[in-house]
Amino acid sequence: MKLQQIRNAALRISYAGKIFLTDPWLAGKGAMGTIASTPFRCRYPEQEHLPMPLCDLPMPVEKVLEGVDACIVTHVHPDHIDMAADGTVGAMLPKNMPVFVQSDADAAVLRRSGFARVELLSETSAFGDIRLVKTPGLHGTEQPCGPSCGVVFRHPAEPTLYVAGDTIWFDGVAATLAACRPDVIVLNACAAELVDYGRLIMDDADVEKVCAACPEARVIVSHMDTVAHASITRASMRERLARRGLSDRVLMPDDGETYDFPGRSA
Repeated sequence: MKLQQIRNAALRISYAGKIFLTDPWLAGKGAMGTIASTPFRCRYPEQEHLPMPLCDLPMPVEKVLEGVDACIVTHVHPDHIDMAADGTVGAMLPKNMPVFVQSDADAAVLRRSGFARVELLSETSAFGDIRLVKTPGLHGTEQPCGPSCGVVFRHPAEPTLYVAGDTIWFDGVAATLAACRPDVIVLNACAAELVDYGRLIMDDADVEKVCAACPEARVIVSHMDTVAHASITRASMRERLARRGLSDRVLMPDDGETYDFPGRSA
């Protein structure tokens, strides 16, 4: 298995002979605009006028999409898939590419946007001989900022991979870890915050809980340094993880960085 951090929650995952792209937010730097131009309120007003994405992709879009067999969109938010003013999404993605989504509602958005091969994630979904198991998410500490999900990748020849998606630590994450016992775990953990919803995704305390629940797993922190409403940066996360004694347990890739994990038969 190879896992490449693209930007935010976008990952290129080479798994059992297939390449998956998760949460393909491909817009150029600043193209989405600011929190101030949306109905949401940022927890930190001084960050409201930072245009997102905060940085460019680490490579051309064509390189990001090269060889991709399928996309996984954990939820239809504009920092997880490009969204136009008319509500259509994924303008830069090939419309014949298989796309896995969490719900009928999200599937309708993709189909309205011209995608011909939209499939629902479930406990039994699969792409070829790769199982793609939908997992629950809780996208806010005050109230959910819409539904979200994660996905577990399973194949006999590969490590079990859990991409948790946009979620805080809650009973659903704990249950997923106990049931699936993943070898590699990807956590969105910039602690993005909005006034009406609270903290939307994990922080360092949540990362520590995941590490304690799965002490043998390799944990990767993603979704960093890209959205204006984040309250933790890569630099501050490194400091927090060091204070918690987790520097050797947790990987935090730069955009464009790739990790290799040996298969089960290796």
